Amino acid sequence: MNFLKSKEEIKPKYQVNGNNGCMASNRITVDGRKVGYMYREEPDPTFPDSGWRFFAGDEDDAYCENSENFNIFNLNTICNYDNSIIKYLDSPIGTSFLKHGKKFNKES
Repeated sequence: MNFLKSKEEIKPKYQVNGNNGCMASNRITVDGRKVGYMYREEPDPTFPDSGWRFFAGDEDDAYCENSENFNIFNLNTICNYDNSIIKYLDSPIGTSFLKHGKKFNKES
């Protein structure tokens, strides 16, 4: 997989005590799109999971049904792709945000 950022380019931007894994769409990490939609679900107990899922927001159903279009990352890695997500990462499970312009709005 050819990720847009190399391991050497990933800098410390966010540190969490505890589970820090997340899932992100290749539209972000390969194609270079910013996060457009993010939500936090109950973490998967089989790996160190924060429950956060990140999408560019333009993925259709066919794209999302293909597991090869997603990868597991450390939250800090996704913060390096789009640091506008950082202030939302302490939000509780069940929270979702949709970006309108340059600002995230909480979904109800």
